[in-house]
Amino acid sequence: MSISFVRTEDLKRAASITFDNMRVYYQQFAPEWDVSKVFEATLELENYDILFQQQVVGVMRLQFNDDCCVLRDLQIIDSAKNKGIGRASVNEAKRRALNAKLTTLTLRVFKISPAVALYKEMALLYKVKMNAFSIW
Repeated sequence: MSISFVRTEDLKRAASITFDNMRVYYQQFAPEWDVSKVFEATLELENYDILFQQQVVGVMRLQFNDDCCVLRDLQIIDSAKNKGIGRASVNEAKRRALNAKLTTLTLRVFKISPAVALYKEMALLYKVKMNAFSIW
């Protein structure tokens, strides 16, 4: 299995992947959001294309603070799900955090997202907030 991470060059494509993946959540929790808002909200983050067998299948976004690395976004297209790409992406985020001399990785996820199961399995969840976006 060949998974790699490269800096995103086409931020609009990355925003489209995110919006397509998150459409149901945006409709429910933030109906005013569209692709352009996603694009604007992600400009200041470290954006990485996720490549699987040399094809872009997703995007990972990181934010580095003084005391932690935040996995702000992890999106994988439907046809590439359940292939270990999410797990590999979380491990890549951990590696990048450690390379930055940070020992804490936090993430944001909708509490109703199916990705919560992966994060629990990887022992990443420790705190629940009762709003649409949860920080774990």
